[in-house]
Amino acid sequence: MLVSSLTPAVMAEEVSADRALVRWLARKDPRSTVRTDAVVALVSPLGEPAVSEFLATGYDYAVRRAADAKVRNLDFAKRVLATHRPEFSPAVFEASRRAVQGTDADREAFVRTGYAAAQNSDRSAREAAGEHARAIAETDRAFVRALAVNDPGAQVRGAAVWATRPGAGDGDLVEFYVHGWVSGGRLDLDSHRARAADNDMAWRATARRLVAEATEAEQAAREAAGEAAEQARQAAARAWRTVADQTTPARTAWGEAERVALAQAENWRLVAAAAAGATSPNWQAIAGSAAGNESEWMAEQTTAAEQAAYWKALYEQALAGEKEMTR
Repeated sequence: MLVSSLTPAVMAEEVSADRALVRWLARKDPRSTVRTDAVVALVSPLGEPAVSEFLATGYDYAVRRAADAKVRNLDFAKRVLATHRPEFSPAVFEASRRAVQGTDADREAFVRTGYAAAQNSDRSAREAAGEHARAIAETDRAFVRALAVNDPGAQVRGAAVWATRPGAGDGDLVEFYVHGWVSGGRLDLDSHRARAADNDMAWRATARRLVAEATEAEQAAREAAGEAAEQARQAAARAWRTVADQTTPARTAWGEAERVALAQAENWRLVAAAAAGATSPNWQAIAGSAAGNESEWMAEQTTAAEQAAYWKALYEQALAGEKEMTR
């Protein structure tokens, strides 16, 4: 008698992995619609069916809603509020706070003109005071030049390139330290999370279909007799091999995501160490965020390792199914 590869232990592990993924989305996805709908699925009285439905269809629906201009404006205003400290960018902080708490029209105005106007106001105030520009040292400029080449985040590299471009002045460097660095770091983190989530959802949808097909083929092999049984076993073995092959992109990508997260965490650890005890107002502007970013990226490393383990387990399950059908 053939034994199904989908044992109760395997199925329980899949349920646990699904819930862990949805918890991550509820806490960390940069799109508010995804976070909200993930929370709804987690607390639903329906239990695991609600989680499964969210992964099957709810996530895609939430992503589509996130593309709505009103939602994008709110998410943008929240990101600006989170990445501009009131002691260094008071005008931007206050404008973004009002936008977050205001109406859709308020947020649209903030995105169109309000943010840029607040940035200009803060920059003018900093230039008038002169404290930030006077604190710029050649070592600060060299540090940003190094970031333009070596930082693991594309957004931070881009901001550093702009701050040290030919013709850039001390004011451009100040802007990088005061908000460009933090904003770029947040965008790099958000992009990492959204890309990982979008890719994994596509892979899971395919994997679920292929596992269902392999399970059906295995069931047919158990019920077949005579010459038809051998053909059915071969078909089931091929189906499980297809499942195993399909896990390769996910296993590779989550392994790479883990590597990126570790590199980012180490990068922000070094930044936090460099900023610790700094008296320069420019370094003080990044000090508060650096340690937090290190913690965020360490958490991403843990998530990536968990998801890589899920796909590795599915790969091994598929290989076991293939082996069972070829005995």
